[in-house]
Amino acid sequence: MTKASGLQTTTGDVPGQRRLAVLGSTGSIGVNTLAVARHLGPAFAITGLAASRNWKKLAQQAREVQPAVVILSSPETGLDSQALQAEVEEYGTVVDTGPLAMDRLVERPDVDMVCAAVVGAAGLSPVLKAAQAGKSIALANKEALVVAGGLVMPAAVRSGARVLPVDSEHSAIFQALRSGQAHEIQRIILTASGGPFRTWTPEQSAAATVDQALNHPNWRMGPKITIDSATMMNKALEIIEAHWLFDLPADRIEVLIHPESIIHSMIEFVDGSIIAQLGTPDMRTAIQYALTHPQRYPGCSNRLDWSKISQMHFEQPQGRFPALELGFEVVRRGGTSGAVVNAANEVSNALFREGKISFGQIVPRSQHVLQKHLKNGFNPAPTLEDLLAADRWARQEALA
Repeated sequence: MTKASGLQTTTGDVPGQRRLAVLGSTGSIGVNTLAVARHLGPAFAITGLAASRNWKKLAQQAREVQPAVVILSSPETGLDSQALQAEVEEYGTVVDTGPLAMDRLVERPDVDMVCAAVVGAAGLSPVLKAAQAGKSIALANKEALVVAGGLVMPAAVRSGARVLPVDSEHSAIFQALRSGQAHEIQRIILTASGGPFRTWTPEQSAAATVDQALNHPNWRMGPKITIDSATMMNKALEIIEAHWLFDLPADRIEVLIHPESIIHSMIEFVDGSIIAQLGTPDMRTAIQYALTHPQRYPGCSNRLDWSKISQMHFEQPQGRFPALELGFEVVRRGGTSGAVVNAANEVSNALFREGKISFGQIVPRSQHVLQKHLKNGFNPAPTLEDLLAADRWARQEALA
């Protein structure tokens, strides 16, 4: 049945229709994914929506989409899931809860594609399950590859799953690759805005407040990701993610500061040609490309106005952002190092937002935890259980 909004229930009555599960539907990526699906109309049907605990917003989305399943993975109280069920039961929608609910959703036979937009390590297990099940994965969850790229990517190869990047930088590389082949890449250049403290001295940024760190000059994102952008830890995670997505070593990945965020990233090919993807800082462009790949359709994102662009600026990081070296270190080390850095950063990021540590302590705390792990406990060929154990250890260490 077609909705007034343009979204459809999971009837499966439209030839070629893709049935989509959105993990993290109440966050910024999830909300924009639903906006893109609405724009694309009957090409997409929504099978399931998943959120951590925002049941009211999830209920609102479910009323519009009427999916088969909605999930609260971490409800604050049992009453939340009961209230959600009362809101959606008239549509025949089932409520599922708990840490394994997203795993069950992505394995459903009426899910063809998964948008993985859950923030943090919580998105690891469902992404791995989706890869093992051969689903197409629109990947916005950096941590799945940062923590377990050595498990997720081989699983995708074995099952035939497609991993389609939603991060603007990796989407740019993915799109630019249509101009060449993977073995023709000389290097990839990930651009970064530099965040709100690009022109601040180290002493100034070390004392930055939460409100200042959340005031990103270009992008509108959730609080965790916005703080990561301010520390440049998001770029460190993207370095690791790029390594797994494009099978490149650390010495063929570079970062370039580009304050305007017009060029989203570039590939330099072996013949010296450089192919860049440009656009406004609007995440809907990358989301739509992942959802519709390999086709392109008219988009709903904002367009560049070339009459208002007189120049673009570029700067080398030049050691100003110590988080970047953490990303390269993880690529060189592999094993459990990604799980440890990611977990330590998640905890440190949260401690800063809670006012328990200063902005200047976020990255050094993560560096300290990684160095301690490399001296005692590093595993070069971990299983999923090993990665989860390293994650738990690092969280405790970061709290110390």
